[in-house]
Amino acid sequence: MAYKDNITEYSFGQMGSIFNDTANPMKAPTGKVFVAIHFLEDTALEASGGLKAEQDAANGVEYFETESAAHNIAHGSAPTAVSGAGGVQVDNSNTIPKGTIIYGRFTEVHATTAKMIIGYLGD
Repeated sequence: MAYKDNITEYSFGQMGSIFNDTANPMKAPTGKVFVAIHFLEDTALEASGGLKAEQDAANGVEYFETESAAHNIAHGSAPTAVSGAGGVQVDNSNTIPKGTIIYGRFTEVHATTAKMIIGYLGD
């Protein structure tokens, strides 16, 4: 349990980090997530398992990933109180430019080839 004074710090990766420069997947420890992922090189992600996120769509908490689209209400439909529209699934044709930092609650990141990536851990 975080103390009131360091809740923000824990939310922004103060619980450690993982560096990877191989083609192997990077997985957050049990009970933790990557709150930020920094791509140090142009990176394509595996089509399956390339980027996995915690999801709670019933409560409007959706993160983009390679497993499914987030906030993807059908084209022409109005967004609801818990889900937006226009989201698409990330696939291996998407290249994340070097220097990009993404934020969310990700459990796994897996590049298609060996790339330098840093994952910052949080609760």
